[in-house]
Amino acid sequence: MKLKHRLIIAFLIMIAMPVILISIAGGTIVRFQMSSIHESYDVEAKTLQVITNPTHILNRITRGIFNEIKLYAISLPEKLSNTAYYEDINNQLKMKYSFLVVRKGEEFIYVGDEKKLDMIEGLLPVYGTGSTEVDGGIYLEGKKSFLVKLQDFIFTDGSEGTIFIITDVNILMPQIKAVAIQIAIAFIVILFLTACLLIIWIYRSILKPLNILRVATDHIKNGDLDYSVSSDTKDEIGQLCEDFESMRLRLKRLIDDKIQYEETIKELVSNISHDLKTPLTTIKGYTEGLLDGVADTKEKQTRYLKTVYNKASDMAVLVDELAYYSKIDSNTIPYSFSSISLADYFEDCVEDLKLELDVKNIRLEYENRVDRDVKVVADAEQLKRVVYNIINNSVKYMDKPEGIIKICINDEDAYVRVDIEDNGAGIDKDELPFIFDRFYRGDASRGTKTGGSGLGLAIAKKVIEDHFGKIWVVSEKGKGTTLSFTLKKAQ
Repeated sequence: MKLKHRLIIAFLIMIAMPVILISIAGGTIVRFQMSSIHESYDVEAKTLQVITNPTHILNRITRGIFNEIKLYAISLPEKLSNTAYYEDINNQLKMKYSFLVVRKGEEFIYVGDEKKLDMIEGLLPVYGTGSTEVDGGIYLEGKKSFLVKLQDFIFTDGSEGTIFIITDVNILMPQIKAVAIQIAIAFIVILFLTACLLIIWIYRSILKPLNILRVATDHIKNGDLDYSVSSDTKDEIGQLCEDFESMRLRLKRLIDDKIQYEETIKELVSNISHDLKTPLTTIKGYTEGLLDGVADTKEKQTRYLKTVYNKASDMAVLVDELAYYSKIDSNTIPYSFSSISLADYFEDCVEDLKLELDVKNIRLEYENRVDRDVKVVADAEQLKRVVYNIINNSVKYMDKPEGIIKICINDEDAYVRVDIEDNGAGIDKDELPFIFDRFYRGDASRGTKTGGSGLGLAIAKKVIEDHFGKIWVVSEKGKGTTLSFTLKKAQ
């Protein structure tokens, strides 16, 4: 999921989740409190009515008792003169946050709650008078607000009397206050939980991957390029982690290549020094012999000069191959690829090589197993260097009195395979993985027995790979070696 979409979802959750949860919690709280109101006051009312017109509800909760008193005032007034009846009625009213007051003449003969009566005593209407009625009661405001219901009657001794049912408006229905408090608490708790959930979600989806990147950056800053970064998400941060990992791998590869390059340079300098030291020592020794008069005959002088010339020629070949390898290794040699006839090309190569190999008592055989019209994409000059390097390598390690080198061309679909086989000394299995390494020679002493720079096969491998082909070797010690490479056919 994209980061933009996550932020939109987080925004919607931030708005919708509290509204939905508060609605559910508020509905549950209100239903619970309405049920409590019904149980406490034995009234049925809608939630909106309780909130908007609580006085009407307060009037209803004492209606039954007040109707009973009105009935007794008309049909059985002596009942209202009974103190025991007063106590019974007052006990019922206490459960409804109300109390009973009975006045005879100007004197209160029964008071259910004297403390609250003191707040409105001077406001109670006299016998035979009335005030503004509120839904069957009188609404009085003193130190506190009260709803008063009254009924005038005549005592059995003929005295005037009034009986009052007084309801405390402020505390009659604490459930309404509880509803407000509980909804407020629920609102705060829901907001807190929503914020916690969003913080956890944002941390896991945004901050945690960023922290992983920060830790990885610290590792790389300290030179630890092996610290890997991975992310399971497919958003922008996941893409950033993938890009960071690609950058790390590329940086590590560059540094590894640099280290390898430095090691290669050291090895190159060491190998060049070693390979130049022997011919230079020989040239120096024979030159000193000539200068000191050791070669005191014409024959010796000629032999010394030929040796110096041959060693100088070997050094020239080594320098040329080093220069050439340096160019192809740095990809500075411009290849001139063209479509060349395979049969014609190798027939010319064989003709050039036959005379030279015959002098060394080596028979060169050639077999073409592909059609004569087959052409390959190659640089003729560079391909000739590959063939000559392989042939020269076979000649150097030929240990048979009658040597045989065979060139065979085979068809392999979009490629052709060139096999160059000899019956020479062969190569040990342990040495096979290294024969394409530069400066590698089969003779560990790197003596002068076989000669050469050790770059021939390394050059061949590089050229063939630049021709989009492959090169490999199969050999058995004492029986010979077959070196093969592929070339891409021309369309």
